[in-house]
Order: sequence, then structure tokens, then C-alpha cells
Amino acid sequence: MQKTPKGFRLHIGLFGRRNVGKSSLLNAMTRQAVSIVSDVAGTTTDPVEKPMELLPIGPVLFIDTAGIDDVGALGELRVQRTRQIFDRTDVGVVVCPAGQWGPYEEAVLSELQGRGAPAIVVFNKSDLGGPEPALVERLKAAKVRTVSTVASRGEGIIDLREALIRQAPEEFINAPSIVGDLVPAGELVVLVVPIDLEAPKGRLILPQVQAIRDVLDTDSYCMVVKERELRDALERLKRPPALVVTDSQSFLKVAGDTPSAVPMTSFSILFARNKGDMNEFVRGAMAIDRLSCGDRVLIAEACSHHPIGEDIGRVKIPRWLQQYVGGKLEFTSVQGHDFPDDLTPYKLIVHCGGCMWNRREMLTRILRCRQAGVSITNYGVAIAYSLGIFERALSPFPAALETYRAAKRR
Repeated sequence: MQKTPKGFRLHIGLFGRRNVGKSSLLNAMTRQAVSIVSDVAGTTTDPVEKPMELLPIGPVLFIDTAGIDDVGALGELRVQRTRQIFDRTDVGVVVCPAGQWGPYEEAVLSELQGRGAPAIVVFNKSDLGGPEPALVERLKAAKVRTVSTVASRGEGIIDLREALIRQAPEEFINAPSIVGDLVPAGELVVLVVPIDLEAPKGRLILPQVQAIRDVLDTDSYCMVVKERELRDALERLKRPPALVVTDSQSFLKVAGDTPSAVPMTSFSILFARNKGDMNEFVRGAMAIDRLSCGDRVLIAEACSHHPIGEDIGRVKIPRWLQQYVGGKLEFTSVQGHDFPDDLTPYKLIVHCGGCMWNRREMLTRILRCRQAGVSITNYGVAIAYSLGIFERALSPFPAALETYRAAKRR
């Protein structure tokens, strides 16, 4: 359970002012002293994460945040870190002492509702007083669940657990498939896995492992080969595979070695659908045609790693895009949860597959790009477009392919 990747966990954010009992609530929920508890306001300085199992939901990640009313220069930095948590919150818990609902709580609730994230209001320290009946009725009318607790004594925690279970988004309970829905049960998927300098020693990367598991979960089977052995492997089969999935860096060779009748795509494009919005990424890739020499492009990676040699984000994608444009572009890279507040200087954002993230954070970034009027696409989608094999790479996804063709006709 502790080794379940964050991307598979329901992210539950705890928000509220300083010293309202968020840390006590987290400790009571997890039955552990996860966060430091003190009467001094502002004890929690950075978000504290605690993974656990919350049945029947499954793996979840609680995130205890610093108070959003923190003051001073350091306080503002803490508030900025807290705001980043909104980006990946699947269910938000707004904590306030009973009877002290005010502008801060309204702002947090409004932020969650604006992002489409279900919210729960916890009136903590309810032994000192209850909330106004009119407030409870207003929240109920807005379909916001309310719970009264005394976190320091563990009171109301069972009610909060039940509220979390009921507020879990349907897309988390019935998570979309990565590849299994593209292949009938009993059919073969060939996974092409290059082993290069950036391949982790002794193991596969997360998207490859998750794809293998997803194929097995849907009663299909897979064969894993390196790109150099793909042609020979396909020739040995008695019948062609239902799908070939490759690392995006090997697109051209794999496309050349895979018969045209066999659908082919990449791991990154699978995650464009699983973690993000495939149609949005398709439209974003078409913005490559509108790039001009000197334009700024943002490369965004969900996880941090030390680039080695021909790094996909820092070397290969910039090279392919500049070859396509026919001139020099200006590239900026960000990693992890860092993302510019102002996106307008960029003509295009190219994002990794986000395998380490929950879907909420990726959708939040897509929404921010849409609001800023900046196109966003995904590593695999951008690579396929710049290499001229776009329709081939989208062949397993009829809706995305039609989005592309319809946009071309306009």
C-alpha cells in the first residue's frame, strides 16, 4: 500500500486558516502523529503528505497545508505552496472552528468549486460551539457536505471518513484504462522498450510497468522487446498483434518496422488520454504549424531527474521542433509542481505524460493554458506531429483522429 504511486491515489487537501486544527484532523484520520500540533499559529510551514488506505476507496494521499492567512514574506511563500495543492486536489476539506466561517473559508470553497473539485466543510472544535444553521443550510443547498468534529479527541472522524467516501469522484472509483480498452481480451500487445543511458538500471519506467499491468488486468497479453528486435519479433508471430506501443523516442523506427495494418502509438500518447485531455493535446500539437523562429516554448516535466545525454525534453524535442519550424526557438524547462503564473509569453507548452501525477493536476494545467490562450500538448503527441506520423500514432483513438481531421478541414 505504501508503494502505490501518487498518481493512483485520491488526493485529499486540507485547507483553512492557521490554528484551526488541520494537523490534528490529519493525525486523527491517519491515527498517527503525522503533523506537528501546537497552539502556536502557523506551525505547519510546508504541505505535509501522508499516504494511507481508506476503504473502500483504496489508496489516498492526505495533504496538510499551511494556513492560507499566513503573513509576512515567508508567510506568502507558504501560501504559494498551499495554492499549488489546489492544482492536484481531488477532494478538498475546508476546516474552520464552528462559528468562525468568514471570507477565507468562502475563498477556499469558491476555489475548489471553480475547479470542479468536490468539497467537505469540517466544523472543528465543535465542543466550543456550533455553526450558524443558515450557513449549514446554504452549504447543503450548494451540495457541500458538512461534518462537525473535535479532532483532538477523535470525535466526528467516522463521519468525516464517510463523507470522503461519498465525495470521491466517479472517475477515481472507475479509473479509465491505460491500454486495455484498446485491445480485445485474449489479443496481443507488443510493447517496445528502448534501453538507453536514461533507462533506470535494473527496472522499467513507470508508464511501461503500468501498461503491462493494465494489459494483464484486461485479460490480454503482451510481449516486450527493444526497438532493434521488433521486426524479427513480429515476423515470428503466427498472427499480427492487436496493437504496438513504443517509447516516443523510437517512433520513426517502430513505424517503419510495424505493418501499416497494425495500430501503433506510444506510451506518452496513452497517458495523454489517461491523465489529460487527448483532444486538447491534439489541437495543441497543431499549433506547432504556427510557431515562428524566436518563439518561446515551455517544456514541462512532472518529475525531477538528472538529464543524461540525449534527454527527451531538453535535447530531442527541441531538436525535432526546430527542424520542423526551420529555425531556432527559445526553450524553457520546468519540473515538478513548478509552473509559471504567467503563461502568456509562451506560444506552446509541451508537457510530459504525467505518469507520476493524479489526473486532476494535469487537467488543472490544461485549464490554465486554455484560460491564458496558450496551446498545450504532450510529449508523444508533439513528437508524432513533428515527425510526420501523426495520423498513424492516433490510429487507435478514432475520436482524437476525427478531432484532427475536422480541425484540418476548417
